[in-house]
Amino acid sequence: MEPDSERCGSEEENRSVEAEDRSQQPTGPAAAASHSRLSKLPLTRIKALMKTDPDVSLASQESVFIIAKATELFVEMIAKDALVYAQQGKRKTLQRKDLDNAIEAIDEFAFLEGTLD
Repeated sequence: MEPDSERCGSEEENRSVEAEDRSQQPTGPAAAASHSRLSKLPLTRIKALMKTDPDVSLASQESVFIIAKATELFVEMIAKDALVYAQQGKRKTLQRKDLDNAIEAIDEFAFLEGTLD
């Protein structure tokens, strides 16, 4: 009887096959359609905001998706950090002061200091 590792292949082989499958994601219009389903923010609005920058003349669907996804992750991160301050105040609803506290306490948000004034 063969050991399980010989019969099923090594873990490294399995991981490389999985990575190969992920790398074969669609590109072009098919990818754009799948990107819109993966993003919670409206991609057309993100693209319009990007084009307000005079340095941006064209914005690919991939770049718009990346900006949207980064924005989602940023909002999630700051909301979770602000939630800690709301919970300390025994509240379930975030208030501006919770965001202010998170911005003041966490170094990664230092660039936001004074922006909510």
